[in-house]
Amino acid sequence: MDQSTLPTPPFPSRLPKVGTTVFTVMSELAGQHQAINLGQGFPDFPCDRDLISEVNTAMMSDRNQYPPMIGISELRHGISDKISTLYGHHYDPDSEITITAGGTQGIMTAILSCVSPGDEVIIIEPAYDSYRPSIDLAGGTTIAVSLITNRDQHNQVDSYAIPWEAIASAISTKTRLIIINTPHNPTGMVWQADDLDRLAQLLQNTNALVLSDEVYEHMVYDGLCHQSVARHPALASRSFLISSFGKTYHVTGWKVGYVAAPANMMREFRKIHQFNVFTVNTPMQYGISSYLKEASHYLELAAFYQTKRAYFQAGLKKTKFKLLPAPGTYFQCVDYTGLEIPQSTLSEFDFCTWLTKIVGVAAIPVSTFYDKPIESGVIRFCFAKQEQTPSNALQRLQTL
Repeated sequence: MDQSTLPTPPFPSRLPKVGTTVFTVMSELAGQHQAINLGQGFPDFPCDRDLISEVNTAMMSDRNQYPPMIGISELRHGISDKISTLYGHHYDPDSEITITAGGTQGIMTAILSCVSPGDEVIIIEPAYDSYRPSIDLAGGTTIAVSLITNRDQHNQVDSYAIPWEAIASAISTKTRLIIINTPHNPTGMVWQADDLDRLAQLLQNTNALVLSDEVYEHMVYDGLCHQSVARHPALASRSFLISSFGKTYHVTGWKVGYVAAPANMMREFRKIHQFNVFTVNTPMQYGISSYLKEASHYLELAAFYQTKRAYFQAGLKKTKFKLLPAPGTYFQCVDYTGLEIPQSTLSEFDFCTWLTKIVGVAAIPVSTFYDKPIESGVIRFCFAKQEQTPSNALQRLQTL
């Protein structure tokens, strides 16, 4: 149904500027034109059958009723052990960790728990599209700063950098929260240890909290380490840490994630959580809990995706797309403005539409990750695919 033909609802919209997401639009367009979907960020290969077996065992063992509101104890303890082992910070599994219905629910609940009308929340654009609507629903004001876009001698995008001066200028007595995202969706950039130090210095004499979106924490490449806020005591003491099993275990449709935070912050988080979703799918929790005891999967994930990235990048180098650095996530951004075709002057959205309809490959325009689209000629591909998928896509892209 064409949503524009529906009558106006008999109440004011809580999100008047929100429409259908670009991910839905491009995925539907890909389906209509039999295009290869490298737009929406999901794997097209199966998860480990052992994980399915663990969930099935839980179901057949009648683990099918409500679990505790905060999540089953076994999973919370497993998460606590994992964070402690990887990042050196202990979160109490009873008072500082809550299982959520995916990372997005964790983000919204964290924002609703601490942001009130009149509060300001700093986000760094391009930003994941759930941040701003969640702030709006909480009655807060979004203060957006943009990543610095570095360009080469041909005026093509070369890389992105954290806008420290803009962040410092944006912090005020009204700042309740700053949202950071590393590894970063959509650009793939990752924060370094000195970046966390700099953020901690900026916040040292403020009451501002941090929401650290780390759902791609195990997808960091080239020998780099993920710099979680859990590694930094000064930040850990004021941060909500968000992560997702959907991304880590190739089960995005299960919608299971978690939030870790100091007990005084988690207490308020759980007040919202219990009336938001109350709790999360029971057999999935038990299955993930058992599977989490075998750490080899997430410890090997970076090497697994680095191989996929290398294959995809090698194919893209045979095109006139300019590849941007992709040190994290399972996304590869490219600048298309150097293509020697008339469509290279199109807006990012129009270029992605043309690419989907005519070339048969769906991508996501990076401009849509800004509130007011900034056109830089950069689009995002997802390489979390079985090899045949990017192989077929690359054959099509190499014709440009």
